[in-house]
Amino acid sequence: MPNYTIKVNGNSHSVDVSADTPLLWVLRDHLDLVGTKYGCGIALCGTCTVHVNGNPVRSCVMSVGQVKDSEITTIEGLSEDGSHPVQKAWKTVDVPQCGYCQSGQIMSAVALLEKNPNPSEAEIREAMNGNICRCASYQRIHEAVTLAARETQS
Repeated sequence: MPNYTIKVNGNSHSVDVSADTPLLWVLRDHLDLVGTKYGCGIALCGTCTVHVNGNPVRSCVMSVGQVKDSEITTIEGLSEDGSHPVQKAWKTVDVPQCGYCQSGQIMSAVALLEKNPNPSEAEIREAMNGNICRCASYQRIHEAVTLAARETQS
């Protein structure tokens, strides 16, 4: 089996996996970064969203061979104590019900705000569109993204 060195949350990690192993399973099973969740396995729900070179991607369908020279950020890499502005907004608004999709939601919101720090309501809806929340807390998600945008502008 090949050995890959990947950079996750600023640290290099060597993993012995085949090139087609999904990044999600490398993160969860080999690096014990379990904040990224498995949802659908076919890139439709957004639960497994992480950043690769600053872009939100579905880690369930991205192979470790595709990311070997990339900078990967997971929910654990945003902040050690939940102090990232989006995480703080999530807490302030009390977004989650069951919480299962929230790491993917947060990672999508962070990617949006890094590219567009002052998004319109339509831009927030568009950026968050691919993330499914079974509890339907979409209004609170939208409110938290709006709050995080305002807080980062202050």
